[in-house]
Amino acid sequence: MNSGKTILAVGSIAIDTLETPNGNRKNILGGSASYFSIAAGLLAHVKLVGVVGDDYPDEGWQMFKSRGINTENVY
Repeated sequence: MNSGKTILAVGSIAIDTLETPNGNRKNILGGSASYFSIAAGLLAHVKLVGVVGDDYPDEGWQMFKSRGINTENVY
């Protein structure tokens, strides 16, 4: 439930590769600000601030948009 308040999330936004003894995963959402924004979006409006490369995938943007996260200040 969204309280109507706004939270500003500042931090890393990334696409990660995980390697474990049980297998590997490529191109998964990573970064502390990414995870925080998604969780905080359950409680409040979120404005995300950060920097990504030109190669940041559309799937990453869609993940934020589908959850109502404001990405106007992601560069």
